Amino acid sequence: MQLYYITDRKQLPPGALGEAVRRAVDAGIDWVQIREKDLPVRELLSITQSVVDHASRTKTRVIVNDRLDVALAAKASGVHLGGQSMPADAVRSMVPPGFLVGVSCHSLEDALGAEAAGANYILLGPIFETPSKLQYGPPLGIARLAEVTGRVKIPVFALGGITVERAGLCAANGAAGIAGIRMFQDAGNLEEVVRKLRNCRGAL
Repeated sequence: MQLYYITDRKQLPPGALGEAVRRAVDAGIDWVQIREKDLPVRELLSITQSVVDHASRTKTRVIVNDRLDVALAAKASGVHLGGQSMPADAVRSMVPPGFLVGVSCHSLEDALGAEAAGANYILLGPIFETPSKLQYGPPLGIARLAEVTGRVKIPVFALGGITVERAGLCAANGAAGIAGIRMFQDAGNLEEVVRKLRNCRGAL
């Protein structure tokens, strides 16, 4: 069960983003996506470089949302693309070997297109209802998650309304991992949340 934390500094106290990300890295979360689209480039680069440096002593992969220039400059592990980002195949042609390209998907068609374009992984959602994803319409549900994971060969991370209790259900339906904001960012004891999530697959 791979764990993927997506940042949202607007849900944190002012100035707390760096500490939140370092806490996630120290807790053993596998992926951290710095998703702060409105930050000035200089500030985004500074934060990303700090996180990459902190994560360099661990196995955590640091991903930058949308800003390929920042991801490359900070020597992050990769970039994550949304609906308004550059196409995955265009990005793939511009990056060095081993650089990861992720894509947000909301349907089977999106997922198949992302895989064909050279994406390394997919964030699929929303799987369950969640306030932050209302603009994407009704939740996809577990059956659609299983359909997508059964059709693509690249890892699929389940996103949207994921809880510790629902993580095992996602794993049982093919998800390589689970992604979220509040589940990780708001956890009082993040190490305990990570421990419980790691045990989800074995408990099925």
